[in-house]
Amino acid sequence: MDSAGELKVSQCNHSGQNPVIGIRLLQSGSRFSRSLRTRWRQRTALCLWVLVWGSFPVSADPAQLQNDQTVVTIALDGGGITEFRRTDNSVNPLNWTIHGLEPITEGQPFLQGHFLCLDRWGAPSAAEAERGVPFHGEAGRIRWHLSRAASPSDPSPFVEMHCRMEIAGLSVHRRMVLDRQSSVVLVRESVTNHRQLGRIYNMVQHPSIAPPFLDATTIVDSNAAQGFLQKSAVPDTADDATRWPHMKIRDRLVDLRQLLPGSPQGTDHDVSSFIFDDTSAYGWVTAAHPGSQLLLGYVWQTKQYPWLNIWRYRHEGKVMARGLEFGTTGLHQPFEVLLRQGQILNRPLLAFIDAGSTVTREYLMFLATVPVDYAGVAQLELASGGLTLLERKPGGRRLQITMNLPLTAPGWDHH
Repeated sequence: MDSAGELKVSQCNHSGQNPVIGIRLLQSGSRFSRSLRTRWRQRTALCLWVLVWGSFPVSADPAQLQNDQTVVTIALDGGGITEFRRTDNSVNPLNWTIHGLEPITEGQPFLQGHFLCLDRWGAPSAAEAERGVPFHGEAGRIRWHLSRAASPSDPSPFVEMHCRMEIAGLSVHRRMVLDRQSSVVLVRESVTNHRQLGRIYNMVQHPSIAPPFLDATTIVDSNAAQGFLQKSAVPDTADDATRWPHMKIRDRLVDLRQLLPGSPQGTDHDVSSFIFDDTSAYGWVTAAHPGSQLLLGYVWQTKQYPWLNIWRYRHEGKVMARGLEFGTTGLHQPFEVLLRQGQILNRPLLAFIDAGSTVTREYLMFLATVPVDYAGVAQLELASGGLTLLERKPGGRRLQITMNLPLTAPGWDHH
């Protein structure tokens, strides 16, 4: 957005309460700001009156999973996974919040940690935005409800939670199961369309890492293949695309594995989107910080999430955040643009859910302790007994992560 900011009015419906009109000042240059100017600025006095009249919901206590090795915390305000930490390490890779990119209003859910983008990834259309549709969809900006807390009697600790998106007409039910003896979590999310018509939508997982886990030494690896920069032309063929881990940014070929400090002036954002080879049944992404001897990773089926989107953010030259975003789309645009484009690199840009239907997707998230001289991940192998990570150097070490979780969905058994 070119202006210094704009007042945006959105209506949020929180269970058990009347709709509350909220005001957010959308900052210039933010990847999360609306790319439009509206006439809401002329209604500031009215909006402020409504803000005073309305009441904010009290933030709910977070949900939590825990075993002897691991702590997982989920904020019910927004549904973000805000803590994923080993008990022998104080560093939490998922401590990022939207603060600084978007004002945080007391008592209102906000984007933080690993949040869910649903029913879209990116901006709504101008008309949708005027009618209260938020950037990245409603799921990360509304109250979630805890259906089931973890119990000491669970064979493997698990929680269940859900939310309903009134504008989108969708709901999502999430079940998270923590392996009893390791730092591996199985996350299963089921989206239901409550409307009488089928609709297009998108669903993107948005794990966001920040300092101190993120710095210039943090190494991001993946089995991604071809990709393109969101600010550049869409590639017509694979030959026009760039091969992971490189991307051409500002006429330079950049290695996306590490994010180095930049110019001390201004704010610097970029997003690169990648597909996976046809032979890859599952995709993975890892981020390792050798200084804290910690690695964060995700694994998912590429037939469910065919795209990996890498967001990089620096402010005044300082490394601030990275998004390790995997989902159903790789184009950061409103639905009208996605429909016109159709596909990129023979991969879909939209998902469809029929009236009254439910679609389920799942992924694994994990932590591991790594040596201080760790060089990153060259290969990840998934088997019923766990994960094996091969280090990215000649004669690289093999890191074993045990797991005993119910990978019952079709597709996990094809490696």
